[in-house]
Amino acid sequence: MLARTLGRTGISVSPIGFGSVKMGRNQKTKYGDFAIPSDQDAENLLLGILDLGINLIDTAPAYGLSEARIGNVLSDHRKRFVLSTKVGEKFINGRSHYDFSATAIRSSVAESLRRLQTDHVDIILAHSHGRDQEILDQTDLVETLQHLRSKGWTRAIGFSGSQIESESNCLKWADVMMIEYHTENTTRGDLIDRAHAEGVGVLVKKGLDSGRLVPSQAIGHVLAKPSVGSLVIGGLSLEHFAENCRLATEQAHQ
Repeated sequence: MLARTLGRTGISVSPIGFGSVKMGRNQKTKYGDFAIPSDQDAENLLLGILDLGINLIDTAPAYGLSEARIGNVLSDHRKRFVLSTKVGEKFINGRSHYDFSATAIRSSVAESLRRLQTDHVDIILAHSHGRDQEILDQTDLVETLQHLRSKGWTRAIGFSGSQIESESNCLKWADVMMIEYHTENTTRGDLIDRAHAEGVGVLVKKGLDSGRLVPSQAIGHVLAKPSVGSLVIGGLSLEHFAENCRLATEQAHQ
């Protein structure tokens, strides 16, 4: 797969990224019933992902065992991949808890770095609870993320939201945006292009509409946009990821 650059960050990512939620959490997800893999299966999956040429691994504190498993398996391979995690949400006792205060964000990142067994991540995204503008206007999120970037805890900062107007406002400060975009929801197509024009990297989430779309059509649709840096896909099957990578390569040669 031909790498793509995330805006002005200079970070090169594979056009297919690995979303790790299924590797660590199976409660209250949008993917139906599934079993969390064993430690050995998780290790095989992560190493297999790297061997396929996927270099973007996306995780979050709210993804259960995900961060710890990535740290346990890939800490010795840190230079081989781009690591993205999030702040704002924790999943405890079957419920999501949100806190975007400066203290909570700093604590969350410190805990993530410990679990991931690294001294920095490449990308930190705010994990919105859906009230995007409230987070931006009424918390210290932006200033705190900028401070963590200045300290070298991350190379890039950004937002994963749900409201297009608020997402547009984030282009003033974000290095990277995670944006929903797929064949059944193209409303953010112009926003993705605008972000790219302003030097903001774009990661696409839900490009397969949480598993409801056919990969052979959905992947090509998303990656046909040169403004997209990477399409982050969740899953537990290396066979499926190999096919996703094949589709991404095929699209690049069209």
